[in-house]
Amino acid sequence: MEGEIRNGIVVWITVLASLCYCHTIAKFIPKGTTRLFSLLPIIFLFLSLPLKLTTIHLGSTTAFFIAWLANFKLLLFAFGKGPLSSSNSPITLRHFILFACLPIKLQQPPATPPNPKKPQETKFQKYPSHQNHKPPLYYSIKIPVFALLLNVYKYKELIHPRVILVFYCLHIYLMLELLLVIAAALARAVARLELERPFNEPYLSTSLQNFWGRRWNLIVSGILRPIVYHPVRSICSPLIGKKWAVVPAVLATFFVSGVMHELIFYHAGRLRPTWEVTCFFLIHGVCVATEIVIKKEVNGKLRLPVVVSGPAAIAFVVVTALWLFLPPGLQFNADAIILREIVAIVGFIKDAIRDSNIWIFQCNKWIGNNTVPLYS
Repeated sequence: MEGEIRNGIVVWITVLASLCYCHTIAKFIPKGTTRLFSLLPIIFLFLSLPLKLTTIHLGSTTAFFIAWLANFKLLLFAFGKGPLSSSNSPITLRHFILFACLPIKLQQPPATPPNPKKPQETKFQKYPSHQNHKPPLYYSIKIPVFALLLNVYKYKELIHPRVILVFYCLHIYLMLELLLVIAAALARAVARLELERPFNEPYLSTSLQNFWGRRWNLIVSGILRPIVYHPVRSICSPLIGKKWAVVPAVLATFFVSGVMHELIFYHAGRLRPTWEVTCFFLIHGVCVATEIVIKKEVNGKLRLPVVVSGPAAIAFVVVTALWLFLPPGLQFNADAIILREIVAIVGFIKDAIRDSNIWIFQCNKWIGNNTVPLYS
């Protein structure tokens, strides 16, 4: 574990140095193809850096943050778009690094009529906190549930395999949400910015479109829209009409998401892609596109009750995940590896705390033995 942490420090120092370069060249190279070519070495570097890490927790997290999200943000930045660009003035280096390497999204200001007497708000204006933030109790409940799941895995031989797979789905959701919430809390503490929450209670979804577009992992959907959905829709609109261009745009978005998930699975287990995960997202892309077409055709005249469409959507997500999404991870015994890594991480933290206490005790002892009285 110590060697992996050392490698992780080297990787993230490299990431920070690379982002400083990206921020600097924007001052000298205008947006467009030239800036894109100047960023390509960093993009390829970010694709390879997670290969320096071997643990699932650190390796797959770094792949998600850097090889996927940061690279997509840099591609948008090359053309003056996305969270790393500002129409008013270049963003600060601190904001650039935070928004490049963390899965966070700036909270949009409430819509208000323009007032010429008020100064124009900048992109990183500090907006007051409101309903986007969940109370601490919301997460204090999920953390014990996550810990309980980890202990249940110790007795998985006594539980039906299908039930264990459902637990894995819950595990993925809780782990991902807690990870993104921690990243957002870190960015909020460093930069004092109001950020969008990463999840919007996906278990309350009313349809597949609602699940993927407005509730599940809003950080990923927020970066896929400008880099895949909107360009594909713009290209297809003159060919098939603006009304139906949404279909290939949705399919392309889900396909790209599937490919990037394959990349993260590769970084986690170093196994050749089986493309089951891509099939999972393509199936959902087809279903979401079909749902959009049906809604356009019926024009709101026919709609399933929420008590039916919501549970049906969640059930479909879980069933297809058990069929296509989870098996690639189980090929390299990801569940057992995750448990071993958690035990190793807990042991490392305990050793670090013990060593720090010993060091503090020795320092206090040394200071006490070498104190010179002020008065004799």
